[in-house]
Amino acid sequence: MSTPSSASPLAELYASGSSRIRREFEAKGDGRAAVRARADLVDAIIAKLYQELISSEPVGPKEFCLVAVGGYGRRELFPHSDIDLVFLSTDGEGLGARREAIATFVRTLWDLRLRVGHSARTLKECSQLHRDNLEFNIALLDCRHLAGDAWLFGRLRDDAILHLVGRDRDDLVRDLAEMTRQRHAKHGDTVFHLEPNLKEAPGGLRDYHVAGWLTMIAEIERGGKLTPPEELWPAAIREVAGTAFAFLAATRCFLHWRHERDDNLLTYEFQDQAAALGIGHQPGIAVAAADWMRSYFRHARTIDQLAARSLDEIAPARSSLYAMFKDWRSRLSNADFSVVRGRIFPRQPAILNDPALLLGLFEMVARHGIELSRDAERWVEEAIRHLGPEAMHFPGLWPALRRILLQPYPADALRAMHRLGLLVALFPEIRAIDCLVVRDFYHRYTVDEHSLMTIQNLQALRPAGKTPTPRQRGWEQRFSEILAELERPDLLFLCLLFHDVGKGMPAQDHVVGSLRAVEPVFERLGLEPEDRETIRFLIADHLVMSATLLRRDIFDAETIRSFAEKIGTTERLKMLTLLTYADVKAVNPEALTPWKAEMLWRLHASTTNYLNRSLDEERLHFAHAHVAKADRVVALLGDSVSAGDVNAFLEGFPRRYLETHTAEEVAAHCQMARRLPQHPVEVQVRARERSFELTVLTADRPFLFASLTGTLAAWGMNILKADAFANSAGIVLDTFRFADLFRTLELNPPEIERLKDDVIEVVGGRISVKTLMTGRLSSAALPRPKVPVPTQIRFDDSSSSHSTLLEFIAQDRPGLLYRVSSALAELGLNIEVALIDTEGEKVIDVFYLTQQGAKVSAAMQAKTEQILLSRLETGPSTSNLPSGGA
Repeated sequence: MSTPSSASPLAELYASGSSRIRREFEAKGDGRAAVRARADLVDAIIAKLYQELISSEPVGPKEFCLVAVGGYGRRELFPHSDIDLVFLSTDGEGLGARREAIATFVRTLWDLRLRVGHSARTLKECSQLHRDNLEFNIALLDCRHLAGDAWLFGRLRDDAILHLVGRDRDDLVRDLAEMTRQRHAKHGDTVFHLEPNLKEAPGGLRDYHVAGWLTMIAEIERGGKLTPPEELWPAAIREVAGTAFAFLAATRCFLHWRHERDDNLLTYEFQDQAAALGIGHQPGIAVAAADWMRSYFRHARTIDQLAARSLDEIAPARSSLYAMFKDWRSRLSNADFSVVRGRIFPRQPAILNDPALLLGLFEMVARHGIELSRDAERWVEEAIRHLGPEAMHFPGLWPALRRILLQPYPADALRAMHRLGLLVALFPEIRAIDCLVVRDFYHRYTVDEHSLMTIQNLQALRPAGKTPTPRQRGWEQRFSEILAELERPDLLFLCLLFHDVGKGMPAQDHVVGSLRAVEPVFERLGLEPEDRETIRFLIADHLVMSATLLRRDIFDAETIRSFAEKIGTTERLKMLTLLTYADVKAVNPEALTPWKAEMLWRLHASTTNYLNRSLDEERLHFAHAHVAKADRVVALLGDSVSAGDVNAFLEGFPRRYLETHTAEEVAAHCQMARRLPQHPVEVQVRARERSFELTVLTADRPFLFASLTGTLAAWGMNILKADAFANSAGIVLDTFRFADLFRTLELNPPEIERLKDDVIEVVGGRISVKTLMTGRLSSAALPRPKVPVPTQIRFDDSSSSHSTLLEFIAQDRPGLLYRVSSALAELGLNIEVALIDTEGEKVIDVFYLTQQGAKVSAAMQAKTEQILLSRLETGPSTSNLPSGGA
């Protein structure tokens, strides 16, 4: 069948109607009105198409109708949302007779640039459970009649759907619960992402719908009718949930129109724009982006709680075994609280002004890892309203809080306390970080969520509150052992709760702000002087260990000596190690890489050795000591390489080299070194997860490091990490971890060989870096940085016994490491060790430098700083490089 004659007028109708809806939204900011208006507009188009293609009578033909389902069925049609339709008939013959008309109907909607999801179903099919497509069954709950036989639609709504839910209620609910669990897990099980998905993340619009569907299913079971959830929710819930939905609806409309597609990711850029326009608040009145995001998180938290409570009230037990387990936990009841089906209920709800009893409830959560019932949550909310300011000062606050912190599940209790408002009621200092957004493009969560996740990370190391579980392996078990040895874990957990509150304070340095904020907390808790000093130390230095392992050579004896002297005691070292582990792991899911975890453990072990008067040698010297890993390397190489050859290769390398590479990697490097007489430059490129790694082994020469960084820059690669080492024989091993920004190597694997050839040609002096750099991507062509990073240059003569340390922090940009390394080479400075790291848009480069075999003079340090700052302004220089680039 050809395109209907009304197609052009319909296109004009849709275009003019869409423009009008957008103008009204931009003027009034009402997202709910916008989605209803778009649904009405599509209704009008569908009615005209139906009349032309299927039946001239809106109520005909008999026993056939058109039904809106899903978001369209709810009259909740966002600017670029799909339009979900069901062509319904009493039997297959009715559908078959209209197959061509249905196809033309749908094709015309697509031609109008409407995204359509459709299916043709019989009434019987709509009453059946589709286990391979349960989303269809759920979508039917939001059915709405569009055109055709109203009697048939009535049978769908009042018979088929009710019969389906009545028969398969548990399957539907269980599937909803599992889909929600998987979706939440995909988004880290937290509302507090700094760049959330407005629809799919916890607390997003999908959770609002889940709560609605569960309410509708419960009402069908209870009252035998299909009713919109907003008509069933109590007034208080309806009001807060409606306000939250209105905010999210307005924001999603804004995102759709800005993206011009169904894209629901609320990035920093669009947060700024939405806040400037007052989206969800008063249209046209700007709001600070941080305040606007606080509104988002509080609304999302409301919806997240609504969905969680709905699932808790209606979701069936996962299995009879699980139900038996929950019944067994009922034995945990005590005089104040009952445990029924795995939830805690208060036995004395009339007592509303007893802080000790209130905290006892959360001690039970922390002790057993079980959740509060809705009755208990209502009791807590009511009790908080009755608590006066004196609750912050009652004598038993610290003993009660300490009991919570010492239980196996303190994070569960603290998270519930924060969600219900008790944590802020007892500690107003925490209000400063409630839903607080601090943008650094490295942290992924709000400050309060980050703090709670640090506690959760330590809790996970000892989930049973006893010894580490057999499932914990490697470095996880090592940190578990440290936690098990800790004398005062309660002080560490208390520190983690407050270590970042300064981010919400007016102080420029958040550490200073946190230290100020925690002093009145000490007074109210009545902590002993030595306990206060411990927490002050941990807060003041909670970034020191991370900075040391990332920006210092932790296998340098002077680094360990300096760090150990700063820490002072092994107990403080244990606490700071665990704090660093938990803090880094809570930054984002990828922050604590196995390498960082291993280096953190190495720093802990080396510092422990120093504090116990056992200090490692600075460099590898086989004439004076036996190195066990060298034996493993010899065993791996077999008869091809002797122990003497391995020792000769390792002689003089910094101990860091051996500790940061596996025996297999060292064996491969030995093999590369043996080939140097025939191939003066040995190159290896391998793909890693989300990055590539370049390893170059060759004889030391001027400008070597700069040549390699320049080659990678010329290829458009962004260097993420780098290590540079040299042994006593003058062999240099340089390793670069880099991101393939334009997917050159990923999409064209043969290009790897060409990259290797370019590295060999540049190092061998047969091609210049200048030639390769010609036509390189200009920094001006790249997007502007989202969070500016000020350039910092610092020299340190005390951190190494033989070198001057240069610490360089700056905004990441293409070719940055090449600019820096080439400048150092031009100044005649030798790079003994290079440690390169990238955190988001911040580059942290640390070089151990010598000048003619000694530390760098003060005059040369000043000159170097001047040259580096100038080089950052003018761009990289290739004019001073030899023609070979070496």
